[in-house]
Amino acid sequence: MADSKLAVPQLAAVEINGMTRSSLLLRGALAAGAVYGAGAISPFVGKALAQSDGDVEVLNFALTLEFLEAEFYVKGQSLKLGSDAMALAQEFGGHEQEHVDALTSTIKDLGGTPAAKPTFKFPIKDEESFLDLAQTLEDTGVSAYNGAAPSIQSTDVLAAAGSIVQIEARHAAAIRLLTEQNPAPDAFDKALEMQAVLSAVKPLIKA
Repeated sequence: MADSKLAVPQLAAVEINGMTRSSLLLRGALAAGAVYGAGAISPFVGKALAQSDGDVEVLNFALTLEFLEAEFYVKGQSLKLGSDAMALAQEFGGHEQEHVDALTSTIKDLGGTPAAKPTFKFPIKDEESFLDLAQTLEDTGVSAYNGAAPSIQSTDVLAAAGSIVQIEARHAAAIRLLTEQNPAPDAFDKALEMQAVLSAVKPLIKA
């Protein structure tokens, strides 16, 4: 199962260097939430967004993505998965829900209105298709953080982003080990920008 067989080829194929500054600052701030918990994310987000425009709009974009990822792992738990795959779905799903909670709280703190949760559609029906898409999503996350790193100016944000990309890389490696693949097949990762991610996940969003 080295290559994804799912009808979402955009996620694996996109290769665009760089990321918008607002996306960069946001993703670094989200890293703090992943490392230190939802309660710690607001100071990082506030500091980062003070340097960017369209703060609430960017946060709502990120919230939509986190809704998608959290829902994906919930959907996975409804399938007939083996014990190892089920444990992975539960663990990773918990991480994504923490991101959703942190973003929702931060948007409200900034005086914004959190985006409504869209309706998603996931082309998964069994353990194989679940793990294929999980692998693609995790690899995409790693590539996004790696692409943002060269543009990060704040050392605090860089450190936070470095922390989260390590977690996502470990997720990706864990999935590869579970599917009997090389956990680290490449010396370098691709880079993604925000607009590329939007285009890639569009097939998974109904409304």
